[in-house]
Amino acid sequence: DIIRTIRDPEKPNTLEELEVVTESCVEVQEIGEEEYLVIIRFTPTVPHCSLATLIGLCLRIKLQRCLPFRHKLEIYISEGTHSTEEDINKQINDKERVAAAMENPNLREIVEQCVTEPE
Repeated sequence: DIIRTIRDPEKPNTLEELEVVTESCVEVQEIGEEEYLVIIRFTPTVPHCSLATLIGLCLRIKLQRCLPFRHKLEIYISEGTHSTEEDINKQINDKERVAAAMENPNLREIVEQCVTEPE
């Protein structure tokens, strides 16, 4: 429910409407007392999607802000659905890279527009 309303950076649709994320792409595992591992596997609309990293960043930021419990978060591109999935997976799961990206005012503004709940 948390990620279904994230908007695509290029289109007026949500990631759910574009089937970039679906309920079946979310996995939650208990890893300790009141601590969970949340794994998201998303599917870009095209294998060379230039915004796949940005979409992964939006997923991470929205979940970090909204999950009401302690969690470890892993976000991946669905296997075989993007030409540079390995590089993007490393980037969106690297805390330093995510922090650096969110320090960029232009990038931060785009992320905020994508993750803000519709009125």
